[in-house]
Amino acid sequence: MITEAYLEQQRLMHEQHTYGNSGKKWASTVVKLAREIRAASVLDYGCGTGALIARVKVQALELDVREFDPAVIGKDDIPVDPADLVTCIDVLEHIEPEKLEEVIAHIRSLTKKMLFAVIATRPAGKKLPDGRNAHLIIENRFWWMARLGKHFAFTREWEQRPGEWCVHLHPK
Repeated sequence: MITEAYLEQQRLMHEQHTYGNSGKKWASTVVKLAREIRAASVLDYGCGTGALIARVKVQALELDVREFDPAVIGKDDIPVDPADLVTCIDVLEHIEPEKLEEVIAHIRSLTKKMLFAVIATRPAGKKLPDGRNAHLIIENRFWWMARLGKHFAFTREWEQRPGEWCVHLHPK
C-alpha cells in the first residue's frame, strides 16, 4: 500500500516537522458521529501523531479506539479488524497515486458502518524532503467521488473551508 521510498519520506516528515496532527480539530465531530451511528469502535486510518484519538478518548471513554499509520512506529501494524467508524482525515491526498485504489479498498474492508473522510483538494503548505508537495494528489471533489464511489455510497458531503472536502460514506 506504500512503497519503501515513500514510506521513508513520510517517516522523515513525521520526525522533522509538526506533521500528522490536523485530525484533532475533528474530535467532537467524530464523537458525535460515532454516537449517531451507535459505533462501538473507531479506527483512525492514517492517524499521524494520534492527536484525534487522544481527544476522542477524553470525550468518549466507551469507544474502542484504534490507530494506524504506516509511517509512525508503534502505529504501523496493518489493521485487519474492521471498525464501526473509520476516520481518514488529511490522508488520502498523501497516498501515492498508483496505490490509491489499493488503499481505498483496504479502508473499505475495515469499515463496518461509516467512513468519515476529510480530503484536501489544494496543495499542501509543506514539502516532502525530496521537494515534492506533501499532497501527491490534488484533485476536486468530483474526481474523489468517482474513486470513493466504487466502494462507498455517499451520505453527506460539504466543504468545511476552501480546499477541504468532507464526506460521510457507507460501505457498499
